[in-house]
Amino acid sequence: MSTWSLAQLLSGLHENIEHRLEIARKTLGHAGTKGDGSENVWLELFQTYLPTRYRAEKAHVVDSHDKFSQQIDVVIFDRQYSPFIFDHAGQKVIPAESIYAVFEAKQSINADVIRYAQEKVASVRSLHRTSLPIPHAGGTYPPKPLNPIIGGILTFQSNWNPPLGTPLTDSLAAADVAGKLDLGCVAAHGMFSRDENGSYALAPQGRPATAFLFELIARLQTLATVPMIDVRAYARWLVD
Repeated sequence: MSTWSLAQLLSGLHENIEHRLEIARKTLGHAGTKGDGSENVWLELFQTYLPTRYRAEKAHVVDSHDKFSQQIDVVIFDRQYSPFIFDHAGQKVIPAESIYAVFEAKQSINADVIRYAQEKVASVRSLHRTSLPIPHAGGTYPPKPLNPIIGGILTFQSNWNPPLGTPLTDSLAAADVAGKLDLGCVAAHGMFSRDENGSYALAPQGRPATAFLFELIARLQTLATVPMIDVRAYARWLVD
């Protein structure tokens, strides 16, 4: 008889993430170092468990109008069809067309952190994205409509009591369309998600990191493939 258990595997995945986030909070003394530690935990989760068509990195995002986003803690982007990703002295810059999702990673969630994450997400969504017609054996498909960019926040704990309640939903609602957060994980307490009608569902549960990962993958599946990037729109910035 097999000793494998899907419940134990899923539980173990969450417990590993929560434990590593807690260690980062307790043992890393400098605030910046703690932040880097938390970001790395989430990045490693996505780099390990997302399908290989996706990549997860800390990065800036750029568009063909020479506009840049703020630095984003976790950028999930296409690598299969993206023709270029800049890597300058270890700092990555990713074209806006390649982006599927962006997340801010912090130790704790509170109203200030949510506002900060909303600003970060808006700085990406406000960028211009190109979409070219797609040639195929029988002719040409029209340009792919631009997918909505998933935005969210990743933390270890909450500063509110209860951790997931009205103060959280009030803070989430206080943003314009560009800054709306779609998904969030508070590893010690639960997760939240925004539906297509703009309503937020709070899910206090025992394995939020795993639940969040599965919901993210499900949402990425619905986005299919990124649009065909107009490389010439970027090439016009070449100068002698």
